[in-house]
Amino acid sequence: MHIDFAPPSKGTYNNAGSSQQLANYCEHEDLERMEKGIYTDGFFNLMDDNIYKSKVIKDIDSNIGQLLKTDAKFFAIHVSPSESELRAMGNTEQEKAEAMKRYIREVFIPEYAKNFNKGLSEADIKFYGKIHFDRSRSDNELNMHCHLIVSRKDQSNKKKLSPLTNHKNTKKGTVMGGFDRVNLFRQAEQGFDKLFGYDRQQSESFDYHNTMKNGSISEQLELQEQNFTGEKKKEIPQSSEKENMISCNLDSTQDNKHSRNQQNNSTGDSLLSIFSLGDGNNYDATSAEDLQAQKRKKKKKKGIRR
Repeated sequence: MHIDFAPPSKGTYNNAGSSQQLANYCEHEDLERMEKGIYTDGFFNLMDDNIYKSKVIKDIDSNIGQLLKTDAKFFAIHVSPSESELRAMGNTEQEKAEAMKRYIREVFIPEYAKNFNKGLSEADIKFYGKIHFDRSRSDNELNMHCHLIVSRKDQSNKKKLSPLTNHKNTKKGTVMGGFDRVNLFRQAEQGFDKLFGYDRQQSESFDYHNTMKNGSISEQLELQEQNFTGEKKKEIPQSSEKENMISCNLDSTQDNKHSRNQQNNSTGDSLLSIFSLGDGNNYDATSAEDLQAQKRKKKKKKGIRR
């Protein structure tokens, strides 16, 4: 899951004035998709779908109480699931879009509100979302992502909320509460996994990428070792299964050989017994003839003596 806050600029993301330019950009792929008869999805907020762009602009631009001319009036946030995460969100584009809106409403916005540490809930956040299905600079097969236009002020138009502040849970000073972006990324990721039953690998987690980018060398090495060990553990059961299969095949082969040998031995024994019986009979007949011949010779010898 990739979440980023677009930095203010003089172009599309100029947030010191009207939100019209950003709202126009959010609709840039709709006309082309409608001409092709492909599914499109309008603006949405916490409760409603298919909201007109004119209402989005009016609502954001009017929620600017006590803000100076140069102050940010809104923030642009991009929520971009990976290809693997998108596959877990549904089969069709429409299913994925509905799942994305559910994720924004049930996970991201509630966590966004909590991380201001001001006791806010999702109902206090004024925002509008627009789903894009393509990304020209990406070679990925699946590129669906969501653009969020979030008001600088809460729904009551009283509290200033900035996710770009560097303060975190401050109790004193001008900025009270602050905002913890790291915790938001972590909680938004865990919420996604729980909502969609997603089995996230360590190598695709926010903590892994954050450590590999910002951690010390020792932390990076330790994390790589943990990841390597985890992968090896997953390979061991598979290799054990293969070894068991090979062992079973060898055992069955040996059993087959043993049974064939027993059959051959029994066949050989029966043949030997047949041949033995035949030889024995021949042997007995030959012995009888020899005895008769010897008796004749003795009789002849006795007759000569007389």
